[in-house]
Amino acid sequence: MRTLAQSGLLPTVLRLSDESETAINLADPAAIGGEGAGSCLMITGYEGEPEAVEAKRAAVTALLAGLGGECVGTEAGERWVHGRFDAPYLRDSMLDVGVLVETLETATFWSNVERLYADVKAALTGALGDPAIVLCHISHVYETGCSLYFTVATREGDEPLDRWHAAKAAASDAMIAAGATITHHHAVGTDHKPWLAREIGPVGVSILRAVKADLDPTGVLNPGVLIP
Repeated sequence: MRTLAQSGLLPTVLRLSDESETAINLADPAAIGGEGAGSCLMITGYEGEPEAVEAKRAAVTALLAGLGGECVGTEAGERWVHGRFDAPYLRDSMLDVGVLVETLETATFWSNVERLYADVKAALTGALGDPAIVLCHISHVYETGCSLYFTVATREGDEPLDRWHAAKAAASDAMIAAGATITHHHAVGTDHKPWLAREIGPVGVSILRAVKADLDPTGVLNPGVLIP
């Protein structure tokens, strides 16, 4: 993904699932070497004029094959396209049967991706205990880095909100400790506000407060939501 981003060969859609997400949500194990093979499924998608699409598809496929990837056809990508909006609607049904499902996301530089992935996953599994499933994928890629999007499924327990807040706090602490951002596209709001000052530092906080004071001197715009 880093090579694609830095070589100017990014497809319209580029998504990489870790082993757990591949096995549970996306892949046909028989198509990528069998169950337990530890493969990660990458989805690539293309838009544009037919000739341009085919040229880019060929170039991307050749580059990925040269890096050790194996083309498995279009079926997995087509399943993802048709089913990508289905999973969020399962959350309430999962809660009805005692399964807590939530998501969180972050972003960092390429040099820090492996540490961030390992630290956040360890924080979530440590806070939630067994049984807990932690999945992750990359869906936003840049020349300098990428996002990591985690999905968690675990037992609801007697106090599901307290259970999730503890896990969310542990993951957020891990993000900041690893030098990553507290959010990539979910935004800050009230959930992430306690970690914002640690991410942007005292100068960043002073700048936000100064902008707020000039643009909203009476404090009527989302009071208490963003500014630490």
